[in-house]
Amino acid sequence: MADEKENMTSEEQALADEWASALAEAGDASQDDIDALMNQASASAPPKAPIEEFGASPRPNNPRQTLDGPNLDVILDIPVTISMEVGSTEINIRNLLQLNQGSVVELDRLAGEPLDVLVNGTLIAHGEVVVVNEKFGIRLTDVISPSERIQKLR
Repeated sequence: MADEKENMTSEEQALADEWASALAEAGDASQDDIDALMNQASASAPPKAPIEEFGASPRPNNPRQTLDGPNLDVILDIPVTISMEVGSTEINIRNLLQLNQGSVVELDRLAGEPLDVLVNGTLIAHGEVVVVNEKFGIRLTDVISPSERIQKLR
């Protein structure tokens, strides 16, 4: 033990001294004392709210929920990114570096096939391209049901 103390660096010695002083301050606290402190802290902690499953039937004692389900007003102003995907393909980096103005990249979709509508990368609908006030838009032709969207997330 004396050899170990001699081989310690100054940082290790300082850390050992801090631990020794902390243990000395704690005195001879028993496990019963520690358990009593833990029980006292948990008794004074605020009650935890129950975790509810999304789409679960509302509980009658929760005033924020209606018969229609949970109150979604709290999330209605959260911004999301919506994007339309015409198609995709895989190419190697050599071909990617050779692309220039006028290059054509073949996609995995057929002409006239509906586009995918993605919200934060999750497919929610299919649609077709339209022009609205000289800007591109999309007319939704098929919307994925909420239950199917939730299943895809799991």
